[in-house]
Amino acid sequence: MRHIVITALAGVLAAVPAQAQLMDLLTAPKTLVDRAIEARSAGDIAKDNEIVVKVNAVMGKLGTVKASTEIYEQRLLITGIFDDKSVYDRFEREVRAVTGVRKLYWHVAYLAPADPKRKGLLDWADATVMGTKAQGRLVGTAGIADVNFRTTADAFGTVYLLGRARSREEADKALARARDGNGVRKVVTYVDVRP
Repeated sequence: MRHIVITALAGVLAAVPAQAQLMDLLTAPKTLVDRAIEARSAGDIAKDNEIVVKVNAVMGKLGTVKASTEIYEQRLLITGIFDDKSVYDRFEREVRAVTGVRKLYWHVAYLAPADPKRKGLLDWADATVMGTKAQGRLVGTAGIADVNFRTTADAFGTVYLLGRARSREEADKALARARDGNGVRKVVTYVDVRP
């Protein structure tokens, strides 16, 4: 068992996307240990990590860090804003070609540098803090198995909730906690309810 936990932990560290790495630093060591012992198999975690490595390779090839990834049970959530249409198009095309993804939740936007919609957008640091605080609210709430949820936020002030709840009550509670933050304009949920 110890070998499985260490192997899973090593896989998590090797393949965690940049935003999640920052979150891990802010909430470590609890987050890293929880990911290694969460309510799913090491094989399932490894599949997620393989997908994230592939998506990160696409970002590396294109020379961009304009997107953020979260994943749970091969359900991939991608957020971000690109200001170069050709890079955006290539990124989308190559991410959609990544094998192993059961469901892709695409929340990536192209906005030209002069687009008036850019006014009032959160910067990367503020969006990261918003997502981290949303995850923190789950950690501190009784009746929520926070290790089965992922949160992130985007520049539009949207918080995304991804994962698995053991009951409708747990899903509703997690959604309410995700909404309960300063500056949160909207919450999008991709939570499966399954014991």
